[in-house]
Amino acid sequence: MDLKALAERLLPGDYPALELYETLYPPRSLPKGAEVTRLAPSPTGFIHLGNLFAAIANERVAHRSGGILYLRIEDTDLKRKVDGAVEAVIKALDYFDIRFDEGAEIGGDETYAPWYQRQRAEIYRAYVKSLIEKGRAYPCFCTEEELTALREEQTANKEIPGYYGKYAKCRNLSEEEIYKNLDAKKPFVIRLRSLGDPEIKHKFHDEVKGEITVPENDQDIVILKSDGIPTYHFAHAIDDHLMRTTLVIRGEEWLASLPIHIELFGALGFPLPRYGHNSSLMKQDGETRRKLSKRKDPELSLEFYRKEGYYPRAVKVYMLTLLNSNFEEWYLKNPEEPLESFPFTAGKMSKSGTLFDLDKLNDISKNELSKLSVSDMVCFLKVWAEEFGTEVQKKYFEEEEKISAVLGLFMGVGGKKRRKDFTTASQAMVMIAYAFERPQNFEEYRVDGTTKSAVLRDFLATYSYPDDAQTWFAKVKEVAAKNGFAAEMKEYKSNPEAYRGSVADVAEVLRIAVTGKANTPDLWTIMQILGDGEVRARLLAAIG
Repeated sequence: MDLKALAERLLPGDYPALELYETLYPPRSLPKGAEVTRLAPSPTGFIHLGNLFAAIANERVAHRSGGILYLRIEDTDLKRKVDGAVEAVIKALDYFDIRFDEGAEIGGDETYAPWYQRQRAEIYRAYVKSLIEKGRAYPCFCTEEELTALREEQTANKEIPGYYGKYAKCRNLSEEEIYKNLDAKKPFVIRLRSLGDPEIKHKFHDEVKGEITVPENDQDIVILKSDGIPTYHFAHAIDDHLMRTTLVIRGEEWLASLPIHIELFGALGFPLPRYGHNSSLMKQDGETRRKLSKRKDPELSLEFYRKEGYYPRAVKVYMLTLLNSNFEEWYLKNPEEPLESFPFTAGKMSKSGTLFDLDKLNDISKNELSKLSVSDMVCFLKVWAEEFGTEVQKKYFEEEEKISAVLGLFMGVGGKKRRKDFTTASQAMVMIAYAFERPQNFEEYRVDGTTKSAVLRDFLATYSYPDDAQTWFAKVKEVAAKNGFAAEMKEYKSNPEAYRGSVADVAEVLRIAVTGKANTPDLWTIMQILGDGEVRARLLAAIG
């Protein structure tokens, strides 16, 4: 068979000599040992925790070695493309401080552009044409119906599904049959002619999992679809080579494709990049563990963390805890160090399923937020409110002095120990709401209505906004004693039957009336922040 003529018939036209691409995409000028890594999502509009997991690993490996992290968009499947998806990817990863050096919508070294695969279609076709000329690729005219029947037959026979061996019906078509199909204008795809034998297995060093055994590939996979656009498998091999990728850290779901990728690189004459397959993120579901699910688990989506207002550093700290087994110990010893100082390595990544625990993330988030200065907390909450908050919440920031005072109080600034009440921006905004809006819902009073009203009236009769905290509390004690409550806690503890309760119960009545909550930071300070008129109005409303 005249393979050169066949290649011209299948892909007519002049394509550059492949050597030209080696010149156009030269090896990068980087220090010895520098890694070139990438994140290569599809533009589906859904970016998830697994993407962030891999992104942090790739970013750390690249930048700790003085290398490059780039963003490539694998948009070969138009049916899955969503408008605005690329911008959403960049925005979501930027929130977690994933710094790309170059890539789609980012720019950078244009030598390795474009970073959208559909814009590189001619490059892929040049390599496909070369493989046809070498006899390593061939046209397949099988219809969808024929492929479905083939899969059903394999299922019935309990055989591995795919296009291989006796099931590769177009692999050995004669020259006459091929041209007859082409003359009839039958649609076709181009498949790789695999030379592998799955019975033959090789040792492979995975940068995460260590030594693994990989069978040879025997699948005649599609490398060019009927629309002239390559499949992911084929395009990524060419891109990783021409963009000079040295290390690919990706999810372990890609392990099954590793034999295909090894053969593709070999068929193309490219050196194989190093691969590391990180473990899947798991969730404890009753007695069993399962992979995080897009359908069942909202926390899989990165948008969840932005909408809830998780502090980006907290999420990154937790991800690093999951990614490297020695990070947690390092961070306890170096809590103020930049995260970039941690000696991250792919070899320390978990080799099996990694348990994602939202409660642990929440604990880390509380701890990280408690370290912020008041001004940084104001800034963090304001940015969140501008994008996700209500119109009322946005107005909280119109009085900078007040919001600073409120947050300082809630954070315990100036006290012996910082409070750790805030977990996320959304939760923090709800917690501080009573400092800006009159509460609509009140926790239950532990005294009856008559006692509540008496306590509030007696307090109002003596309340004076200029009172300092000591004077204010002395008046609360007087109200307690007048209404049958112990003014001193030691008196109540020594003889509780003699009283209706203690001064703490009276303070709780005031607290609920003013804030709607039974537990708050210092009540005197809250009243000072609210102002005389607002405090009186709330107490009168509670009596009413």
